[in-house]
Amino acid sequence: MGAVAAPKQDRGRATRRRLLEAAVACLAEYGWAGSTVSVVAERAGVSRGAAQHYFPTREDLFTAAVEYVAEERSSALRALVPAGPGHRHEAVAGIVALYTGPLFRAALHLWVAASAASAASSASASSASDEEQLRPRVTELEARIGREAHRTAVELLGADESVPGVRETVQGLLDMARGLGLATLLTDDRRRRERVVAQWSRILDAVLPEHG
Repeated sequence: MGAVAAPKQDRGRATRRRLLEAAVACLAEYGWAGSTVSVVAERAGVSRGAAQHYFPTREDLFTAAVEYVAEERSSALRALVPAGPGHRHEAVAGIVALYTGPLFRAALHLWVAASAASAASSASASSASDEEQLRPRVTELEARIGREAHRTAVELLGADESVPGVRETVQGLLDMARGLGLATLLTDDRRRRERVVAQWSRILDAVLPEHG
């Protein structure tokens, strides 16, 4: 009985993962309007009913998908980039990569959808729909992802936040990375981005005291 249950659980986890990965890919490629549950299910190779078994609503699916990939990429960053002052260039490049890939595009589409849903709710006297609940969910999700990104950046940079100004310097790096992510939505600016990453690495070496 237990041997039968284990493979079934493994299949369930694999199906859930395919749905999450397909949702992020669709959101980054088609935007919110084009990323229906049916489109995601087809891309994942499962039925719409199977998709709704794991994620009852569209909002459940997409908020879970962005969170899942954010956690995966953060884990990969921590594993691949050595921490400490001697590896700041690699750390800056890795952090920027988090904000210039499909995850950022997917998250941006979620932000726009959440904002639009909120505006529609304010303009309408009708009762709240599932989509109108997207904004608080996305806001909470982004806050958690932002805190994790900040903690990861502090660790990778070897930054001592007890020193005045260091916390703001780290946050400035993350804000800069988001700006580069926005620029990437319209043009391929990899060459300019490489120069910006190199300059930020030099700035951090000059500003952040070594510790530990």
